[in-house]
This record gives sequence, C-alpha cells and structure tokens, in this order.
Amino acid sequence: MAENPKPPKAFTSFVDHYPELGSAWESIGRAGRDGPIDESTARLVKLGVAIGAMREGSVHASVRKARAMGIPREAIEQVVALAAGTIGLPAAVAAFTWIGDKLPNE
Repeated sequence: MAENPKPPKAFTSFVDHYPELGSAWESIGRAGRDGPIDESTARLVKLGVAIGAMREGSVHASVRKARAMGIPREAIEQVVALAAGTIGLPAAVAAFTWIGDKLPNE
C-alpha cells in the first residue's frame, strides 16, 4: 500500500496557520476509523459522502487517497454511478468530472 499523497498547499497553509484546528481534524479522522469497516471500503464510503455533499475538493482528496491505496479506477467510478439515483444525473456528471480530474488517462 502506498503512502498517503501530500495534501494540497491550501490545506497545509491553513493548518500551519491554525494548528489546533489541524490537530482537531486529525483526531476526528482517527475516531472515524474505529470500527469494523476495512480501510478500502471506508475510503469509498468517504468518497460517496463527498459526492453526495457535492464537495469537489473532498472528492479530489478521496480519489487521490483511494488511488494511493491501490483502489482501482473502476471501483472509484462505480461510487458515482451508485450515487446517481440519489443525487441526480447533473450532479453525478459533475462528480464524475471531479473524479476524472484526478484520474486522467489512467
């Protein structure tokens, strides 16, 4: 399994400026990992939540992290297909483009 990719510069700058918020964010992430869901499934769930919330940056981050974990492109793309019935086709197409931003020509 590959190491987590580096976060974007904006994120790093923000947590450098507000270190307590950065620490709190890390604590939230650790707390959410406690449970029976395996790491790959958890990453795909987080991608689905990001898609449902229409958070482009979170979709990008989830895709980067999923690929670093070795999750195949097809599994990542299936998440947006599963979301389409809930979020609607226009939103699914938008999310699909966000996923494509991080999976160009793979």
